[in-house]
Amino acid sequence: METRTKYDVLDLFSTNSVVYVCAPMVRYSKLEFRTLVKMYGCQLCFTPMIMADSFVQSLKARHNEFVTNTDDKPLIVQFAAKNVNDFVSAAELISPESVQLCKNLEACGVSFLTVHGRTVKERSEPVNTNAIRSIVDSVDIPVIANGDIKSLNDCFHLNELTKCKGVMAARGILQNPAMFSGLEKTPLSCVQNWVDLCCKSDVQFQCYHHHLVFMLEKVLSKKERNTFNFLKTFDQVNNYLSEKLSISIPTATKTKNCHVEYSDVQDGSYFKSKILQTSEFEDCLYDTFLFN
Repeated sequence: METRTKYDVLDLFSTNSVVYVCAPMVRYSKLEFRTLVKMYGCQLCFTPMIMADSFVQSLKARHNEFVTNTDDKPLIVQFAAKNVNDFVSAAELISPESVQLCKNLEACGVSFLTVHGRTVKERSEPVNTNAIRSIVDSVDIPVIANGDIKSLNDCFHLNELTKCKGVMAARGILQNPAMFSGLEKTPLSCVQNWVDLCCKSDVQFQCYHHHLVFMLEKVLSKKERNTFNFLKTFDQVNNYLSEKLSISIPTATKTKNCHVEYSDVQDGSYFKSKILQTSEFEDCLYDTFLFN
């Protein structure tokens, strides 16, 4: 039987070094991207937000929303729920050991906080570092700060101003998955790694292409982006990468990422309508909350 290493996220905050965190991003914080950013210094990843009720009711939803492997750690699974029962049930499916913690959240308190330094109305304004610092000074648990992180220097600057224990990036790490390693723009080696990862898995074209659009924003000229961004198939994208950027396109050999298996669970009959509602709700979150 395989031995799985257990991680305590709080151990990341036990040193004086700032912790680099990849934000939860709808449609983007999937396994392959989490694997990629960890190659370049990212220490902690979140899944996209998962609707707990659909996750509990539908096996199809679980296989669609949560795919992992033994190297995908440390990882925080982010659930949204309208009631405690759905939240606890979803957490139990992911990690049975977390159930008691979920039941005792109010009594135990939280382990750490993630703070975005803007309200919804302030989305176009600079991050409010004073507000983050006020929160840091008011609690005795680690605080991860989020907002306006586009480079490693931004991480250092936000850490200096707020004294946060961790720094989270969203749009910045989409544009440059190697950001936490100190590189100013996405290196072609990172693009190559993304292509290699996706050729080994079941990544959908939209996910594959969208990530490349972000990664190549500072690599391609405006004219080149206008061509690349409107490519429609894997072959078109791969031919462009090969011809224009000398990216090697490997023969697809899929690996076995693990869908987490569950017992005594039936598919939810209302999944299709739920997922339509979720898509609209997630689009709202994507545009309003999740990007810096």
